[in-house]
Amino acid sequence: MPKGPKGEKRPADVIGNAVKIAQIATGEIGDDVTDDGKNKAAQELGRKGGKARALKLTPEERSEVARIAANARWRKKGN
Repeated sequence: MPKGPKGEKRPADVIGNAVKIAQIATGEIGDDVTDDGKNKAAQELGRKGGKARALKLTPEERSEVARIAANARWRKKGN
């Protein structure tokens, strides 16, 4: 049986998968979502970090960071 992105079991056939999704949507069965073991508060802080850093940087610093990132992407694309 195939596994979903977080390791949960899902039916291999299309019809079986459609039936399972319909049962979850109608509330016949529960969607067994597993805990990924990550701290939710830490995840939230991590999402805020990029915006906070961008606000602290001067326009010149942001431009330099963007230039370095673009060069890295182009180097990676050339391989």
